[in-house]
Amino acid sequence: MKEKVIEMIKTILKGVVMGTANIIPGVSGGTMAVSMGIYDKLIHCLTHLFKEFKESIKFLIPVAIGMGIALVGLSFIIEPAFAHFPLQTNCLFVGLIVGGLPAVIKKVKGKGVKVSYVIPFLVFFAVVVGMAAIGEQEGAAADLSFNLWSVIRLFVVGVIASATMVIPGVSGSMMLLLMGYYNPIVASIKNFVKALVAFDVNGILQGCGVLVPMGLGIVVGIFAIAKLIEVIFEKFPIQAYWAIIGLIVASPFAIFLLGEIGTVTVASVLVSVVTFAVGFVVAMKLGE
Repeated sequence: MKEKVIEMIKTILKGVVMGTANIIPGVSGGTMAVSMGIYDKLIHCLTHLFKEFKESIKFLIPVAIGMGIALVGLSFIIEPAFAHFPLQTNCLFVGLIVGGLPAVIKKVKGKGVKVSYVIPFLVFFAVVVGMAAIGEQEGAAADLSFNLWSVIRLFVVGVIASATMVIPGVSGSMMLLLMGYYNPIVASIKNFVKALVAFDVNGILQGCGVLVPMGLGIVVGIFAIAKLIEVIFEKFPIQAYWAIIGLIVASPFAIFLLGEIGTVTVASVLVSVVTFAVGFVVAMKLGE
């Protein structure tokens, strides 16, 4: 019983790390799932939800709880952390990402290096770095007024963002940034939580008008892309892992291309080394 509780807490914490990653442009929730050692199981549970309902739910609910805690609670913390300690916070996430790399490398160890492996590595490395390079400015402000067109658009945005959340190395929040929806959605989550606390019915309904259609899009996107990823891993497993390695290696570049580093001092660099080490160790421990 005690071991099951500990395992559940670890899974919730992994969900927190994934949820936190999905808030930050340039950081991929899928990459974090790989780093935490749960990516394969996550995809399997999503694609076999109805066939293996009980086992899948036992795994997915703690992950969802952790992600929910991060998306709601950390949306208030992440912004000031990046505002006041940008280099240190970025290094923490770089550590979390790099800490999962050894586990992925084991998947391709002993398979040699072939052209068919190098190509997906280079392609996906270039995709992540390229998206980060063009994603520094947010697009036009999103229209969140409640009407049929806005609801449909929010649903489509949810599908696109969630699909990219599942793919390692591709940041769902970065896609929201490129589409002009990142800041409005983060603000909507904050306002919805405040409205719930204050029992503000109008605020709650306004938040639901934005978050419900987008939430439905996220669910549809996750299940659709998960099935595609499962097929790719079945037919081209080594190439898929090399692609993931390319995505992971590119992620730190994307983080620093998109993020600010603030004023660099000896103290900030030393603290950043510590936060990197903390992230690295956490990723390795949670991935065990």
